[in-house]
Amino acid sequence: MLHYAVVFFIIAIIAAVLGFGGIAAGAAGIAKILFIVFLVLAVASLIGGALRK
Repeated sequence: MLHYAVVFFIIAIIAAVLGFGGIAAGAAGIAKILFIVFLVLAVASLIGGALRK
């Protein structure tokens, strides 16, 4: 999931450089959502692993 967040971030950067503002904003928004989901799942996994031991 982190990989997809990075891919959408790169797409947003390229779109912003080329002047496609709407596409850049959309890709950046998707990248932000995927990164937050990744962080939530990573923290949940760490907590679950700590409680299991």
